[in-house]
Amino acid sequence: MHPPSYAEFIEAGARAEVQRRQPLRVLLIFLAVFFSLQYAWEMSRDSWLERLVIDQLTVRPAAWMIDWLWPAFQVHAEGHRLVTAAGRLNILNGCEGMETLFLLVAAFIAYPFAWRTRLLGLGAGTLLVFVLNQARIIVLWHAFLHHRDWFGVLHGTVLPVLLVAGCLIFFLLFLRRTP
Repeated sequence: MHPPSYAEFIEAGARAEVQRRQPLRVLLIFLAVFFSLQYAWEMSRDSWLERLVIDQLTVRPAAWMIDWLWPAFQVHAEGHRLVTAAGRLNILNGCEGMETLFLLVAAFIAYPFAWRTRLLGLGAGTLLVFVLNQARIIVLWHAFLHHRDWFGVLHGTVLPVLLVAGCLIFFLLFLRRTP
């Protein structure tokens, strides 16, 4: 074994510098993507896109699932509301799971996955966020009707944390799966 040449020494130092910068690069890309998506979503308030995501892609499926699980309540969607004879629950901007989806999208874009892995993660992650958010809405609807004293803490703290935790676990499983 011979001592490293000056060129090898410089090359090793450059590789070490790139490795030190990698976490910062991932963090900066993550933040840029997340805040860009969040800003774009905020700019879509009161637009056809917001109505599509909330009314059609969030409230209608939730009403269908609740009505399927508990047909006696006869739940139906009216715009951004879940309506039944027992009450109305508003699903507003912030209740549709987009912020959680943006966190997951930003993570998959920022991390240096192969593009195929990244696209698979984005697709499966979008489906996961949808399913978890629908479950969240069903739990909130149930709490709204039967345990109103639980509604605030479930809505503001417990369920959002569980949604983000579920996505974090999903992302970490993807990290374990890739070399």
